[in-house]
Amino acid sequence: MKEGLGNRLFNIGNIVLLGLVGIITFFPLYYVFVVSFTDPTEYLKESFVLFPKTWSLESYKFLMATGAFPKSIGVSVYVTLVGTALSLIFTASLAYTLSRKRLRGRRFALIAILITILFNPGMIPNYMLVRELHLIDSLWSLILPALASGWNVILMKGFFDSIPAELEESASMDGCNDLSTFFRIILPLSLPSLAAFGLFYAVAYWNQFFNALIYINDASKWPLQVMLQNILLNANNTDLRMDVSTVPPPSETLKMAAVIVATVPILVVYPFLQKHFAKGAMVGSVKG
Repeated sequence: MKEGLGNRLFNIGNIVLLGLVGIITFFPLYYVFVVSFTDPTEYLKESFVLFPKTWSLESYKFLMATGAFPKSIGVSVYVTLVGTALSLIFTASLAYTLSRKRLRGRRFALIAILITILFNPGMIPNYMLVRELHLIDSLWSLILPALASGWNVILMKGFFDSIPAELEESASMDGCNDLSTFFRIILPLSLPSLAAFGLFYAVAYWNQFFNALIYINDASKWPLQVMLQNILLNANNTDLRMDVSTVPPPSETLKMAAVIVATVPILVVYPFLQKHFAKGAMVGSVKG
């Protein structure tokens, strides 16, 4: 069937419009990437660089030669790995427990979780709780308050509700208790949902900023996002030069390099989880 002239013009217009939107969206990322790899002397001569004549790693070398920046990367990696692992364990365990209809007080627990979704206690009660737990200036203050999301628990519970009860009955007949059934039967079937929620938790922990700003006073324990904010606001980079005797590159190239370092890890992880993410992103939201 031949396509009409109106449809062809409409498709061409869509392609042109979406192409322009894509270019406008991609250009800031491209500019940040290019400036971060631009030779400092070339950047000082040019006010606007679209493609550097000389590619350089000076900005990255300077950042990694400092004591503060690599340490902040280590803090973020630690918080992300430990926090994501613990969040998945607690979320999956709680969701599986709430999916068991024989659990006493199940309705009350579900209502309590729904209340945490609808009503946020606010910054001051959260700070008082962290302070009373003696977690100020501890990396656990970035992990424990965000250990489980009520919304994620409800979604994962919906996934566990959709698993046939016959699987658990068969496991019980084979001698499995509740823990064995959970770890040997339920969790292997839940890999798509675990991958999806794991990505959500990992992004949240990696981007920890506000909690770190409130709970962490020791600069040596700052995560990457707080260090990045410090670099972006401090054009003279005084905090970075404390361990470096060489002349620093231009502040703009340092800022762009820091942004790339803070952004790339999540972009690298996502392709490995994409196949599971597509299956598990909407898990538990629809039953049928």
